[in-house]
Amino acid sequence: MTGVEISLVGGPTAVLGYAGLTILTDPTFDPAGPVGNLTKLAGPAFTPEHIGHVHLVLLSHDEHEDNLDVAGRAALADAGHVISTPGAAARIPGVVGLKAWHSVTVYGQHVPVCVTAVPAQHGPDGVADQLGEVTGFVLRAEGWPTVYFSGDNSEVEVAAQVAHRFPDVAIALVCAGAARVPRLGDALLTADAARVSAITDLWPAATVVPVHIDDWAHFTQPRHALREALHGDPARDRIVLLDKGAAVRLPGASATLARA
Repeated sequence: MTGVEISLVGGPTAVLGYAGLTILTDPTFDPAGPVGNLTKLAGPAFTPEHIGHVHLVLLSHDEHEDNLDVAGRAALADAGHVISTPGAAARIPGVVGLKAWHSVTVYGQHVPVCVTAVPAQHGPDGVADQLGEVTGFVLRAEGWPTVYFSGDNSEVEVAAQVAHRFPDVAIALVCAGAARVPRLGDALLTADAARVSAITDLWPAATVVPVHIDDWAHFTQPRHALREALHGDPARDRIVLLDKGAAVRLPGASATLARA
């Protein structure tokens, strides 16, 4: 099975080399500073120019600046395909909006890639409705590992729905960081360490890559805190923390990766 190359730009933004496609998740390329009602603490590891042509953007949602900022929004125009929520498609020209469990096929250099939108819930019941529509994604292609990108999902039960439909997920990019904002009190808007571990347990053979753990002040469990919270957890051997800007290949490169 062919390995997937992954580079972490920062925040929820990662670059995947998959089936001949360059795929970008939730583009955030603005420098540090105030971004809307949020505060960005550090800029991206590299710019869109460093990435080159992006064949496919997986945009979990378009309404929060830590998932799509000004520079990230500009990058959408140069991408081959942008897939997101139906609401994002109504707001941004050229975006394809998918409802949960609906799929499209994107043709790369090697084999067709099936992209399926899967459920995501941005916060607990009673809070998620205030934060808008969010989606996750599953990528499948013949001869390639099945990849899950959670988007801003905080609920293990929602990820379990994905695991039920796609038990073959081999690589899961999970938005973590335990995001919280003052107006919503202590509500957990993305996964914390305990939920990352529980999501890892849903796919006993998968490698889990936490993203959304760097660069923003509202991440209440950033990289160092996530690492400490996972210490001693039996699932930690399959949870991989990528260094910002470094390219790694999964599976098959585990010896070169920083374990949580």
